[in-house]
Amino acid sequence: MKYILLSNGSELPIVGLGTWKTEPEEVENVVEIALNSGYRHIDTAFNYNTEEPVGKVVNRWISSGSVRREELFITTKLPVWGNRPNDVEKYLKLSLSRLNLDYVDLYLMHMPFSFHSNKDNTAPLVKEDGTFSLDIESDITATWKQMEKQVKNGLTKGIGMSNFNEQQVKKIHNIAEIKPVVLQVELHAYLQQKELRKACNQMEIAVTAFAPLGSPGTNQHFTKKYNFAFDNYPDILGLPIVQELSKKYKKTPGQILLKHLIQQNISVIPKSSNPERLRANIDLFDFNLSEEDMQQLDDLDREESGRIFNFLFFKGVEKHPEYPFK
Repeated sequence: MKYILLSNGSELPIVGLGTWKTEPEEVENVVEIALNSGYRHIDTAFNYNTEEPVGKVVNRWISSGSVRREELFITTKLPVWGNRPNDVEKYLKLSLSRLNLDYVDLYLMHMPFSFHSNKDNTAPLVKEDGTFSLDIESDITATWKQMEKQVKNGLTKGIGMSNFNEQQVKKIHNIAEIKPVVLQVELHAYLQQKELRKACNQMEIAVTAFAPLGSPGTNQHFTKKYNFAFDNYPDILGLPIVQELSKKYKKTPGQILLKHLIQQNISVIPKSSNPERLRANIDLFDFNLSEEDMQQLDDLDREESGRIFNFLFFKGVEKHPEYPFK
């Protein structure tokens, strides 16, 4: 395994397991296979509903002596309906309770925009017309100050952001006493985020790619959950150049796309519930792509037109002042 040294001194395994969209009944088996396959970086979030099964398997491994807590890197996230200063500690402690851990290695602000919560504080509040109830008074810098307190209190080793744009990242970095160590964003062959990555590098913020394979199956997920369908959903795994390089290197298309990112020191968190693909997604360290082939994959970048996750399935979100993709 290769590691990225974060600015707080922690080591981030460059390949991790993403758990978004993993069915709750599948999570334990997936995490078990992942740990057996060498994964030590697991990404979850309050609203994924995967924290409890992740914690169950992780604690079983720790208590059996199969792994030490210090060998694991666990990430979770502040929910978008808890994106306020007075909610940060509450939701982090709820996540730690679900995970049955004393601390996480990384706690992220999941979104820069904020929603009001429902009565149970378990989901965003949705109005009768189907629009989400926007909390336009939320202040990401004030929320960040409470994130810093969680580091000081030992509940998380590092803090960062997810889905923030360059301006928002700089806004946080400029006021931060405890600097962000990771930015997690959509990043794949069609959306390579080159300017954002350059800015993060200058601020010593590591970048983690979610949806590094283009998130196959997401179109069906959003159609079912939000009645929202994407136009011309991309099949990045099926692109001719990816297929060609797959044959050349005798690796799967997924391995080619993941290698393209980790060879640039970008950490990746692919999700799979298929045991064979789980193992393949971490089997990336016995080959390197040539400079010419890296360039061919670089040339696939569509910049903003390649974005899949614009969050418009949250009806009305574009009206929030912190909506990041205006």
